[in-house]
Amino acid sequence: MKTRRIPRWLVGTLALSLAFLLTPAGPAHADDAVPIPPNTGLTDKGAGTVSAADRDFVIKVRLAGLWEVPAGNMAQEKSENPTVVKIGKAIAEQHVSLDNLDRAAAKRLGISLPGQPNGDQQVWLNEMRNAATPAQFDQIFIDRLRAAHGKIFPAIASIRATTRNDTVRKLAQQTNQFVMTHMTLLESSGIVDYSALPTAAAPAAAGQGPVPIDNQMLVAATEGGSIPGLSNTVILLVLAAALVVGVITTMRIFRAR
Repeated sequence: MKTRRIPRWLVGTLALSLAFLLTPAGPAHADDAVPIPPNTGLTDKGAGTVSAADRDFVIKVRLAGLWEVPAGNMAQEKSENPTVVKIGKAIAEQHVSLDNLDRAAAKRLGISLPGQPNGDQQVWLNEMRNAATPAQFDQIFIDRLRAAHGKIFPAIASIRATTRNDTVRKLAQQTNQFVMTHMTLLESSGIVDYSALPTAAAPAAAGQGPVPIDNQMLVAATEGGSIPGLSNTVILLVLAAALVVGVITTMRIFRAR
């Protein structure tokens, strides 16, 4: 019986496959593209029931502009920090655009809007006006606006997810983009006092949500595995063993010929 040699290409392929299986998987690229919500499917006809929460949302968007525009203008006058000046300018200009969208939506829906900031917002503006130094102004400006944006952020998500009215839905989508941008701008100052921000409320039932979570899933997540009860290491060892068996079987077949 003549023994045949295993082709080099087969040996190389098997070795490369084995090396690939035994190499730990790397993390996802940090610069993966972040999707931008498309405008398709968002109509603006004022169609659908307008709830009390919808009306409150439209009014609050207006109130946000009534104090954040003057606050942004004040930053350009009182701050000596070039970054804070740019942030104030951007926020003031963008709130003018958002205010135009909000007033158009309110007109279409017959919602009356306020003409001046509420009591809390006037207090915040006065704090900025009375700041003793440019640095003190910067801290008040950044912290007050960051806290306000963080407070309205979940409210926007709730309206976007639940409203029956198409105009409110589109406004919530647009407002969400503005608020996320402003939060990021404010944080780029590097002086946000995160310890002063309110914390999220504890869940009513720990571990219970839209997707049920059990102990096996938690163990799998901490071990980096995608199958409850199994880690990546176990899976790779099983695959490697299967590959070795395949190599041995192939060698026997070639030697038997």
